[in-house]
Amino acid sequence: MTAHEEAPSPSPITGKAPGAAPAATGAEAAGAGSGTDRSRRGLLARALGGGTDPDPRFTLANERTFLAWIRTSLALVAGGIAVEAFTSALFGPELRKSVAVLLLLLGLLTGGGSFFRWLNVERAMRRQEPLPAPLLTPLLAVGGAIVAAVLIVFVIVRPA
Repeated sequence: MTAHEEAPSPSPITGKAPGAAPAATGAEAAGAGSGTDRSRRGLLARALGGGTDPDPRFTLANERTFLAWIRTSLALVAGGIAVEAFTSALFGPELRKSVAVLLLLLGLLTGGGSFFRWLNVERAMRRQEPLPAPLLTPLLAVGGAIVAAVLIVFVIVRPA
């Protein structure tokens, strides 16, 4: 190690250097454990595609991001339902249905895509690869822009 290189500092959470393998517990070291624990680890290992456990802070941050996408999805679904249920006096049936369906589709795609985003990021962290590009972000931006454009046209065209 040269004077310019530093040893990795231990994580404040785990007390281990980044990339260090987690210590086995007594039961794991002895090879003990129930069959369901092993099958869950096998299923998780297959889903995540191997690699090493990342720092727990990164895994938890990925989970928080997933939950934020889920909240966004639920908000879009609630918005679609609200448009359909409460705007009959404001919008005509075609416009109301179009905006509601657009919001519901955005909610569906955001909710479904958030799981695959979480999984791809978790895999990349475990393999120490670059994080994948977020495909949900442009989808949400374009979908939101379409909904906004439809509503802007409605406001401009609607008689005062």
